[in-house]
Amino acid sequence: MQIDLPDVIAEVKAAFERYEQALVSNDVAVLGELFRNDPRTLRYGIGENLYGYEAISGFRAGRSPVGLKRRTAKTVITSYGRDTAVASTLFYRDTAPGKVGRQMQTWIRFPEGWRVVAAHVSIIEEPKETV
Repeated sequence: MQIDLPDVIAEVKAAFERYEQALVSNDVAVLGELFRNDPRTLRYGIGENLYGYEAISGFRAGRSPVGLKRRTAKTVITSYGRDTAVASTLFYRDTAPGKVGRQMQTWIRFPEGWRVVAAHVSIIEEPKETV
């Protein structure tokens, strides 16, 4: 298996950046497009466990667009072969000083393009020292 093929990394990076822009602008249509429409797709959020595309899209539709602005750091995208990748990032919000968010997404290439099939978001106290 080939890991970190440059063209695959570039494709997933573009999809990840599109997701990030949709997230901070509350573009529910693009967010819905980028998650796999499948009952096996899941998203563990900060305060919710969402099983299946319908639950995820319902959460997105009901979420307030206020306070979504954030900045990311230390984004790492690793590809495994040509059709699987994991994107991990830290995020910070001015509304949550002293906290750091962590986000991981598993991306799979389908005929319709790259889609998230699993995501996990959590927030912790910002560590005093970073490794």
